[in-house]
Amino acid sequence: MSEFPDPRLPSARSASAVPYASYLRVYEPLTAFPEPERTHWADYARRGGGATAQDELRRSLVDLVRVPVVGVPARESADAFTADVDGMLLVCPWRTRLRGWLALQELSAEFPPAVLDAVLPAVTRRRAADEYEAWRRSNPDARPWIRTGVWQVPLRWFVLVADEEREYVPGERLRYRTPMVQARRRLARGLRTLREAEGYGMLVEGLVEVGSWLEEFHPRSMVELDYGGLPHALPADGLAADHSARDLAAGIAALRAGDMDGAAQTYAVLAERWRAVRERLFAN
Repeated sequence: MSEFPDPRLPSARSASAVPYASYLRVYEPLTAFPEPERTHWADYARRGGGATAQDELRRSLVDLVRVPVVGVPARESADAFTADVDGMLLVCPWRTRLRGWLALQELSAEFPPAVLDAVLPAVTRRRAADEYEAWRRSNPDARPWIRTGVWQVPLRWFVLVADEEREYVPGERLRYRTPMVQARRRLARGLRTLREAEGYGMLVEGLVEVGSWLEEFHPRSMVELDYGGLPHALPADGLAADHSARDLAAGIAALRAGDMDGAAQTYAVLAERWRAVRERLFAN
């Protein structure tokens, strides 16, 4: 049985937290950025920069209610999330324009044209696709620092973190933060175990893709798995009991010990928990 009860309408307090998305972010040290971007982020932090997720969300929503609708920003964002870890400034650039292009590609693969046309006109999508192709030719190595999961936390993300890194503040946030070296170590170890088992092909494929992405970043980076807006949409008792990283780690440990039935049962419960959350995307 799912630990998250049936869908509830969000309260007025939580309305500003939509969309109900989770995020996987990488925060890199200043030394990872070339000039003049390094100086920009240093000045940004010195001025008190360090925007919040709600700041980014509000700006994105403004674009969506404009006439005509702005599918992808015309300019790249100069904002970032920042963190101070042991006296070292870490930066996670928004790269809103790049993420907008990538999100449009994902939408086009998931929804039929008739549905997409109701949200974003075909001519707007085509123009965005042409702009992205032109930009990509000049920026072939570009990658986002942030990944998004809508109405879910992709199970593969939980491989990167551990239960002792879990930070839960009821009604506000649920997140994990871990050093990049730990995230890569956990991913490599989990991948070895899952590859030797049967029935976990999709999880293996997802981990390979996430691992390739993580390899693009500085080894002294920090990885953050943030439930984003989900704590404002899901019941507090379900969130308090949600230890998905611990559960997935237990399933992988069972596989490593040869307990195939125990691993399958653990994974099935975890998958059902998040399937129930994803289905809210289609609830009226």
